[in-house]
Amino acid sequence: MKLNWGTGIVIAIIGFIGFIMYFVITMSTGKNFNHDLVTEKYYQQELEFQNKLDATKNAKALKKNIKIEKVTEGIKVHFPTDFNPKDIKGKVFLYRPSDKQLDFEMPISISETYLLVPEKRLLGGRWNITVSWNYKNKDYLFQKELVY
Repeated sequence: MKLNWGTGIVIAIIGFIGFIMYFVITMSTGKNFNHDLVTEKYYQQELEFQNKLDATKNAKALKKNIKIEKVTEGIKVHFPTDFNPKDIKGKVFLYRPSDKQLDFEMPISISETYLLVPEKRLLGGRWNITVSWNYKNKDYLFQKELVY
């Protein structure tokens, strides 16, 4: 049996579609390809976005903003020195983009002008740190990417 060029094109198109379908099904059902959202409460966080913008603007307006320092004990989060440490309330959230099991949150409860994130909680690699705090009924937000 002889194949003409029209039959060859149809066979090539069917083969290509079959390959693409196999690829799509393998990628969407395979256990190796986990498609997690960044956060489980994505839409709730989207509604709070304007509050975050205002808090970030408040933090940038400070004379001295938060300073992150890497030390042997872990990471020191230095707050502005003109703030009374006992009046600072909030939380520090460390997000690991490569593994959500390593994410953790710490409440801010300090007597000095810094908070120490212990080294035992941190693995080497990239982290996103978010410090949201309140001082005298004014919200502040600081975000930074760091490599530990």
